[in-house]
Amino acid sequence: MAYRDFAAAEFSRRSLLRGGAWLTAGAALAGAPMGRMALAQGNSDVAWRNVAAMVDKYVGERKVANMVAALGWGREDPTYIARGNLALGGSTRADADSLYRIYSMTKPITGMAAMMLIDDGKLGLDQPIAEILPAFSNMMVQKTYDGSVTDLVPAERPITVRHLLTHTAGLGYSIVQKGPIRDQYVRYGVVPGQVSRLPIPGLGREEAIQGLDKFANNLARLPLVLQPGTKWSYSVSLDLMGRVIEVASGMKFDEFLRTAIFEPTGMTSTWFRVPESEVDRFTTNYGIMGGVPLPMDPAASSVYLDEPAFPFGGAGLVSSTRDYDRFLQMLLGYGVIDGRRVMGETAVRVGTSNLLPETATTKGTWIEGQGFGAGGRVNNDAYGWGGAAGTVGFVSHKTNLRATMMTQYMPSEAYPIHEGFPKAVLSDLAAMQGA
Repeated sequence: MAYRDFAAAEFSRRSLLRGGAWLTAGAALAGAPMGRMALAQGNSDVAWRNVAAMVDKYVGERKVANMVAALGWGREDPTYIARGNLALGGSTRADADSLYRIYSMTKPITGMAAMMLIDDGKLGLDQPIAEILPAFSNMMVQKTYDGSVTDLVPAERPITVRHLLTHTAGLGYSIVQKGPIRDQYVRYGVVPGQVSRLPIPGLGREEAIQGLDKFANNLARLPLVLQPGTKWSYSVSLDLMGRVIEVASGMKFDEFLRTAIFEPTGMTSTWFRVPESEVDRFTTNYGIMGGVPLPMDPAASSVYLDEPAFPFGGAGLVSSTRDYDRFLQMLLGYGVIDGRRVMGETAVRVGTSNLLPETATTKGTWIEGQGFGAGGRVNNDAYGWGGAAGTVGFVSHKTNLRATMMTQYMPSEAYPIHEGFPKAVLSDLAAMQGA
C-alpha cells in the first residue's frame, strides 16, 4: 500500500478529531410533531427509507466498507440498518455489535460523567477547577491568539467546570492551533488522540505523555489561547475533564466510566483499548485519498489494540452501534434504562441543555447560532456530537427519538455524512407524519 500517497493537505490535523457540523437539521428535528411517527417502531427498516438509501449508496459505491445505523423511539428496541463488511474485500458482515472508533463521540459520555458528579455534589457546574487541580490556579493567556507564547497576560477569571464542558475554557488543541503554541502542545505531550501505528504523511508521529495526571500538569504549564469564558473554541477540555473526574470521584477515570455508566447502562462493548478477544468484530479505518478509501488503521494491527497513554476523555473510545444506542436510550429516559436509574433526571436535563456562559460568543465557529451542553452540541432540543471517523449520534427528547450512525473513514469532511444522516432522518420523519 502506497501510504506515501496520502497528501498532508487531505489529512490536516485540524480535521482529525473534531466532531464536525453534524446536526444542521437539528432545529427542524426538534420541532417535528409526533404525528404518526409511531409507525416507525419495530425492527424493520421500511419506515427509514431515506436512511436506508443513504447507507445503500455509500456502501454500494464502495465509498466506505460498511455503515450501521440505529434508530429508536423512547424505551423501544431500535431499528438497525446494517450494510457492508468490516473491511473492504472482507467477508465478515458489519452489524450492531461491530466495533468503531468513535473519537469525539467520547465527549458526551465524559460530559455526562461530569454531570453525575455535579448531581452528587462532588463537583459544581461553576466551580473553579483550581479547587480540584491547584496547578490551574494562576493561568496566563496569549495576548494574540496563536501568537507569541511569551507575550502573555493573566487570566481574567478562573476556568470552571462549565468552561470545560462547553469548550469555553480558553484551552487549545494540537489539531486546531498553529505556530509556537501548537509546538508547545506537542513538546509537552498534550496531544490526546491516536490514529494509526502506520507512519502516514500528514498525520505526524506525535506522542502523548503517559498518565492523565501528567497530561493535566503539563497542560497547566502552557498558556491559554483565549480568556476563559469568552469564546467557544474546540479544545482538550474534555480530556482535562477526565482528570477532574478522577480527583473528584476518587477513582481512575476509565474505572469511573465503566462502573458509573457502561455497566449499569449495559454497554458491554465500549473500551479505550480493544481486547484481543474482540478483534474479530473490529472495523478497519480508511483514509480517503482522491475519493478512494485506503486502509490507514487495519483492525488486526490497530493502534487501538495498544494501551493508550491515558484514557482520552475527548476522543479515545471504541464502541458499537448497540452500545451507543443504549447510552442515548438512557439519556432519552432521563437517566433510566431497562427500569434502572443510571443518572439523575436533573443531571440529564441540564447536561443536554445549553450550558454556554453568557459571556461566551460562538460567532465564526462551527456552532454559531447554536448551543452547547455537556460535551455535545445543542440545537434547540437535539443533543449530540460526531466523531472524526464518520460516526454521529444524537437524541431529541421532544420527538422521543435517538439516532446513531457508525462507519469508518477519515477525514470526516471527505463525505457529508455528519450532515447527511440527520437530514435523512428528518426526511423520513416528514414522510411518517404525512403517512
